[in-house]
Order: sequence, then C-alpha cells, then structure tokens
Amino acid sequence: LAYKDRVHSLALHYSNDENMVSDITQTVFLKLFVNIKEFRFESDFNTWLYRIIVNECIQQQRKQNRFLPFILEKMSKLIYKDLHETKLMRKEATNEVQAVIAGLDVKLRIPVMLKYIEGLSYEEIAEIVGCSKGTISSRLNRAHRVLAHKLAHLEIILGELQ
Repeated sequence: LAYKDRVHSLALHYSNDENMVSDITQTVFLKLFVNIKEFRFESDFNTWLYRIIVNECIQQQRKQNRFLPFILEKMSKLIYKDLHETKLMRKEATNEVQAVIAGLDVKLRIPVMLKYIEGLSYEEIAEIVGCSKGTISSRLNRAHRVLAHKLAHLEIILGELQ
C-alpha cells in the first residue's frame, strides 16, 4: 500500500466528501489488484495509476450526478500568492476559486487538477488523459483564461487588503 497516500490525496482533491474519497480509494486498489496483470510496462506505473484514479473519480461523479469541489487552499495560494488578507476574506476567496474551477468543463478541470495539485508535467498529463501534449497545453490555456476572467475581481478586492 505504498501508493495509498497518493490515491487518497488525488481523490480528496477531486471530492471533499470523505465517504466518496474512501469509496474511490478502495475501488482504485481493487482495480489495481484485479488488473495488475494487464499492466504492460509501456508507460510508467504512476501514469497508469493516475489514469485509474482519474477514471474512478469521473465514474463516481457520474454515479452521484453532481460535482463536488476538489480544489483546496493550495490552488488559491497559486493564484493569490502570499496575500495577507483576513482569514474570512481568504476563506471566501478560496470558496470562490473552488466554485469557478468546479464550474469548468471536465476536460479543463482534470488537466488543472493534475498540473496544479499533483504537479505533473504536460507530457504526463497527456499520457494520463490520452491526448497530445498540445491538447493539454490548449486546455490549460483555456482554463487559465476562464479563471482569469471569472476571478479578476478578486485580485482587485484582495489587493486592497494589503
């Protein structure tokens, strides 16, 4: 179970519902156990594992037929870098960032999650998602534009608190 923390962490970023995270984690390890003989060593094991985790997260989302926010304070820190606003303003800003990201199309959300939460390269994300590096670059660019547009007001509001 050397990968337990990695699986749990990625599932937690996808869903804040601890029950869903537990279900995802258990299902991923069950699928690993059952399908390990199918791993062909054509790619890195971690890439294969991430693909299983992402697929299971998407499957759980479909079952629930709703999206649960998966971005934590880590994402807001990337966007708002060292702001010293009040705790309440930080919480409100974090919630708004989570809501905007939750509203992204799944084709944009997954690359954002893998890039900024897991710290994966464009190549690794492309392999996990099953598309070209250029497609990942394009999707992240579109996600950045949407985030910049929808969150521009926060930069002004939070900048005044400094």
